[in-house]
Amino acid sequence: MVGQTAAAAVLRRFRTSQSGTTAVVFALTLVPMLMAGGMAIDYVRYANAETRLQASLDAAALAVAAAGNLSDSQRIAAGHSTFDHDIERAGVAAGGITSDFKISGKTVEATASFDLPVGLMQIAGFSKMAVTASTEINIPDDRRAEIALVLDYSGSMKDVLGGQVKYVAMKNAAKKLISDLEMANPKKLKIALVPFSHHVYVTLPAAYVMGQAGTGSWTGCTQDRKYPYNLTDATPTADDTTKWGQAQAKVHASDGCAAYAPNHLTVTPLTTDFTALKTQLEDMRPYAWTHIALGAEFGFHVLSPDAPFTEGASYGDKNTQKVMVLLTDGEQTEPGFGPGVRNVNQGQKNLSSICENAKARNITIMTIAYNIDDTETVNRLRNCTTDPDKNFFDIGSENNVSAAFDEIRKQITASVYISR
Repeated sequence: MVGQTAAAAVLRRFRTSQSGTTAVVFALTLVPMLMAGGMAIDYVRYANAETRLQASLDAAALAVAAAGNLSDSQRIAAGHSTFDHDIERAGVAAGGITSDFKISGKTVEATASFDLPVGLMQIAGFSKMAVTASTEINIPDDRRAEIALVLDYSGSMKDVLGGQVKYVAMKNAAKKLISDLEMANPKKLKIALVPFSHHVYVTLPAAYVMGQAGTGSWTGCTQDRKYPYNLTDATPTADDTTKWGQAQAKVHASDGCAAYAPNHLTVTPLTTDFTALKTQLEDMRPYAWTHIALGAEFGFHVLSPDAPFTEGASYGDKNTQKVMVLLTDGEQTEPGFGPGVRNVNQGQKNLSSICENAKARNITIMTIAYNIDDTETVNRLRNCTTDPDKNFFDIGSENNVSAAFDEIRKQITASVYISR
């Protein structure tokens, strides 16, 4: 502290001294110091603006490229609209931003620019810096997407977060995701819905359910299969341990199956009936407890090409990108089957194993931790993803679930519809 005080005193004397050439030397030294500091600040602002401009342009170009079912003029209009929306949300405070999009066959070319006002660089005679961005995207004809929306409809989804009811905000974001992807190119898209709480309500071949027989179907609530079959997408056999319909754990036996059908909490396999999906999302209501691993188990199955669901493309189809989007707002509360045990801890372990097995099948997994306080659950969801830095979304006290779904849309669009 003494040394700092002494140094400050010397600097003050140096700055105020009128003897000899000290004042002149200080003045001459001060100008390049200010210029250097000002240039550093301005270039940081420039780099940030350039990054945001490029990200907004990329998103807009993806919108143009993906909207293959629209006319060229409509696609370009969608590009400008997307760019304007993203640049505003990015907080780039500048006037005169221009963007341009051109479609040439299967290629989209886009450019954007604006002049960034400078600060202390004006001392050197500069009033602005030109910020520019460009991108070029090639559109493949044969890429497709199969998406499973695995959504938590446990009772806590009725809670209010950031002024919004959680399941309502989730529902609106999911409906918008479907609409946006449908508008882009419905012929390249299939989507499934897997609502879960402590059960999953689903229609299955009777032969795959305990206590059922014949060739008909069975509809009802189910827990997970016996371990280790609850970790895989393997088709059930004649062995009861491979089947669904296992007895409910006693801990939540009072919360049975009766409310699932009235609340429209039904698994919908991969489909192109996007209107029906959005209608179901509008009608679904939360109920009861949380079995995250069970939701992931059925998300895995609806994307699998193997029975009981056969709507999915073969795992060997390199032109089809399979994506599981898993959202939950809490910890696992329902016991899961394990090697000799059935408890909540085993259910937590099962989720991690299901994610690893699905990723081994080249299923891209994206997860949303919807205002979860438990660090272990948040980390488990993060590690569940294909890319923790890119595919994991942690919703805090602000209800920004719509932003998470919008980023998911961008990632799906980029990975499925676009090749650079």
